[in-house]
Amino acid sequence: MAFLADRTGDHQGLAIVLFTVFVSVTLAITAWAGRRRTSSEEFFAGGRLFTPAENGFAIAGDYMSAASFLGISGLIALFGYDGLLYSVGFFVAWLIVLMLVAELVRNVGRYTLADVLSARMRHRPVRIAAGTASVTVSILYLVAQMVGAGSLVGLLLGGTGAARTWTVIGVGALMVVYVSFGGMRATTWIQIVKTVLLMGGTVALTVMVLVKFHGNVDWLLRSAVTGSGQGDAFLAPGLKYGASGTSRLDFISLGLALVLGTAGLPHILSRFYTVPTARSARRSVVWAIGLIGAFYLMTIVLGFGAAAMVGSDTVRTSNEAGNTAVPLLAEALGGGSGTTGGAVLFAVVGSVAFATILAVVAGITLASSASVAHDLYATVRRRPRHAARRDAGNPGGHMEEDEVRVARFAAVGIGAVAIALSLLAQDQNIAFLVGLAFAVAASANLPSLLYSLFWGRFTTKGAVWSIYGGLVPALTLVVLSPVTSGQADSLFPGVDFHVFPLENPGLVSIPLGFFAGWLGTVLTREPADESAFAETEVRSLTGAGAV
Repeated sequence: MAFLADRTGDHQGLAIVLFTVFVSVTLAITAWAGRRRTSSEEFFAGGRLFTPAENGFAIAGDYMSAASFLGISGLIALFGYDGLLYSVGFFVAWLIVLMLVAELVRNVGRYTLADVLSARMRHRPVRIAAGTASVTVSILYLVAQMVGAGSLVGLLLGGTGAARTWTVIGVGALMVVYVSFGGMRATTWIQIVKTVLLMGGTVALTVMVLVKFHGNVDWLLRSAVTGSGQGDAFLAPGLKYGASGTSRLDFISLGLALVLGTAGLPHILSRFYTVPTARSARRSVVWAIGLIGAFYLMTIVLGFGAAAMVGSDTVRTSNEAGNTAVPLLAEALGGGSGTTGGAVLFAVVGSVAFATILAVVAGITLASSASVAHDLYATVRRRPRHAARRDAGNPGGHMEEDEVRVARFAAVGIGAVAIALSLLAQDQNIAFLVGLAFAVAASANLPSLLYSLFWGRFTTKGAVWSIYGGLVPALTLVVLSPVTSGQADSLFPGVDFHVFPLENPGLVSIPLGFFAGWLGTVLTREPADESAFAETEVRSLTGAGAV
């Protein structure tokens, strides 16, 4: 990031203008959406009126974070083949979403993951467990995004600690405004605008790279090999994860978390409820796969382009993690440092990354506030007689209004927690938080979701054990791993209490989540509700009775 700080004078004014334009547009969308009536279906699902194409763009916007835009291209620029596998992993994850969960989740649920799990289980324990896991995953993801925003925008606008702090606070305040006043409708349209900007910027840079090499991919790769300084090893496995058996296991662990975690991310699952039918949900995922596939293919071109035109050593010198590879490439494509074209492209890339962060943060906040209001509050805080009154006669009445009001307050609370944690972590390496969010989602949410949809014997105890059996080990192993202590870039570098050698817990915690779900089911004396499973199975496959 020092590279960014060195160039603030060239592009600061343009960056401020672009940031202001994007924030103004998003606030206008929020004001428009806030004028609509505030039923729970409108607030949590946008009235279920989005088309598959609109929802596909929004899903892609939720998924394509700044970590993908800046981080993956940087890893390819530094590690070649090993970095390329990140692009493959993020894309393959969507095939699992398409084949296993999209249509079924849309048919069974209403607003959250807990709706699916509680369809055939006792509501109270399952909703509390699922809500807790969803909020945990969301906060981990939020902190990573907001720290990234602070690092990027703070340095673009001055590079001081105060700028980073105020950027984190500003991003947190904006996400509260988006969610509290605009709900799912505003959040979805902000995602669509962000996706158009991100895809437009990525396509433009990719075309410029290909034009630079006259469309000759072989020339691009040979230039990247030369620029990397690694020789033919740059295009072979092992440059990043081949040093030891532990590093190879770490790669497998991270890969498992990325591929399996997507299907358990709360803000992705909530997108399937914004369309009217299961068929629309499936078509939304097809749209999203097309956009996401094209995006990750282009990150490969940008990564190798950065290695070829900028050089891996220059990228590494500016940022050890490679996060500045795309800005460096944009400046080189614009004519180089000190040129008008370079400064303009650099500012545009920074602004697109900022828009990406804001939109992703809004989507995650909405999903987590929905879990607090719809799962935790409605289950824990409301007395049974109130719930019974709601179920018996007035599903669209006071209880739904309460949930919307609580969701708005929850957005404020989650925003405050995320801001506080982001300020504490702003000087730390935050890359592991993204991987951890995926690992927790894959360990806690995915096993219970798959068991609930496909295993007739699955019971309430199995669901609860599955969620906590994945959540607790994932968090515990991270605390005991090198990312927390024992290394110079750990969260607490001055102490060493790590006993778990891997940085990502997925290799252990994901199987534990599945095992705990199976063990809880076979050990319980509670018989499985076969009629409820049959009803859920018919509903998930046909959509009969779906809301």
